[in-house]
Amino acid sequence: MPQDAFTLRHVAGELKQLLVGGKISKINMPEKDELSLIIYTRSGSVKLEISTSAKNNRISLADGEKPNPPVAPNFCMLLRKHLQNAQITHLRQAGFERIIAIELDCFSEFSQTHMILYCEIMGKYSNLILVEKGIILGALKQTTLEENAKRVLFSGAKYTLPPPQGKADPTDPGALESAFGGEAHDEKFICANVEGIAYSTALEMCAFYGGNVTAGQVYEYVNSEYSAPCVTYNENGEPEDFKVRTIKPDAKTYDSILDAQRAYYDYVYVKKTFEDAKRKLTTALHAATKKVEKRLAQINEKLLECESADEIKLKGELITANIYRLERGMTSFEADNYYSEEPRKIAIKLDRQLSPSQNAQKYYKKYAKMKRTVEILSVQRAETEERLDYLTSISAHICAAECIDDLKEINEELIADGLIKQPAEKGNKKKKTSESAPLREYEINGFKVLAGRNNVQNDRLLKSLAPDDIWLHTNRYHSSHVGIVARGGKVPDETIAKAAEICAYYSEARGRDKVTVDYAFKKFVKKPPKANAGFVIYTDYSNIIVTPDAHREDAKN
Repeated sequence: MPQDAFTLRHVAGELKQLLVGGKISKINMPEKDELSLIIYTRSGSVKLEISTSAKNNRISLADGEKPNPPVAPNFCMLLRKHLQNAQITHLRQAGFERIIAIELDCFSEFSQTHMILYCEIMGKYSNLILVEKGIILGALKQTTLEENAKRVLFSGAKYTLPPPQGKADPTDPGALESAFGGEAHDEKFICANVEGIAYSTALEMCAFYGGNVTAGQVYEYVNSEYSAPCVTYNENGEPEDFKVRTIKPDAKTYDSILDAQRAYYDYVYVKKTFEDAKRKLTTALHAATKKVEKRLAQINEKLLECESADEIKLKGELITANIYRLERGMTSFEADNYYSEEPRKIAIKLDRQLSPSQNAQKYYKKYAKMKRTVEILSVQRAETEERLDYLTSISAHICAAECIDDLKEINEELIADGLIKQPAEKGNKKKKTSESAPLREYEINGFKVLAGRNNVQNDRLLKSLAPDDIWLHTNRYHSSHVGIVARGGKVPDETIAKAAEICAYYSEARGRDKVTVDYAFKKFVKKPPKANAGFVIYTDYSNIIVTPDAHREDAKN
């Protein structure tokens, strides 16, 4: 993101026009590195977001609400103390730095003071600092004398701008000429030698002028009032950046840089929220899966040990058959294995402290214990394998998720299963029941086609289908359940094929070229009592081999 001084200059200009004269009504910090201000302006209420995160540092307008922590951070409390109901009197860029200064008149019952909130948008060094009469009242990220002798940021210290980097000021023609030495240079030189210009902005500058640029062209580009705010996109069609201006033909233009910035960061926030939620579910599921896999390995290991049960029984029988030959005190003997097709000797260990009959009983008891163990562990293995299959089905739905709505009910499913803790509610407030996301819906050749987003929706879809509607599921892979609403009519093969392609796309087999999908009338699909969500059994089915395809052109939501 080009959060350089060039871009911030345009951002500051638009914010000044919008916010000066406005009054701060709410102050929140939804994240430890993000400040949210609700400001009443002449044109209505606006939300100003200031982020000091290393990756998405910015000062921008935003829409919507974000959840706030139960306890406000100390810096947030400091701002509430001093800036609640404060009026914005001025907003400016500090020199040609990546710093925006918001000047405020602050009122209390007995006094009026003037303060400045410095918003330093400088990558990993981004910060928020509240200053009164040049003295720091508080900083979001404080430093000490030991950490940074050149610039200290803590309460009571004098606020100073960051030390100069020795680069040319692009608002000073003489400094630019001196730096360029009368020659034209490329984007690397500009980024290294001109203050406040990011590499991406330098690239746009060179592209605009068709190659290397002169000092005069840099001055003209930076100081021009012309702007064409836009969002650029990558080869996958995803928002890549927001810019003051660009020569890229596929960029989407906006009325203002604030609008372009808001559109871009709305996308970033949605993507980050989705990725964080997906990571949370994946981590919880991975831990549960590892535990079940470990339990299954232990069961299989014990069952493997019990495979010698028949041999243990045989030894007991051979001791009994040869009891006339044995005496107390023997440690072993060899007997003919009468049960073998070819006669062979078998060595049998004995406990010298036991009589021959007691040794035989010892083997019989061990055999009986092994048989009971096999019976118990066989049931446990079936249950554990069923549990592992269920967790794998959830994992498949998480991998197929494409938006936050796809994850909501999966999150609730994991909470109900005890894999994720229920979020604590403030006070005695009752937990709000979240609205269920709609099933994926398509219109294919005049037929409504529905697809579940998760196991809970798969059950809901099955219940919604009529007996003669068609139900689809991938063969041998976990997938979304898909239903074709027939309304008593005959569903053409083309519609079944497309529905099967959707089913294959939202499955574990998405990356394969050919996937087998089973389909049957809903009347042949049953959900066993007390079965896990999403589990069914079906008969009287046919199948079709298809290539996974989302068919987004037919989607209705």
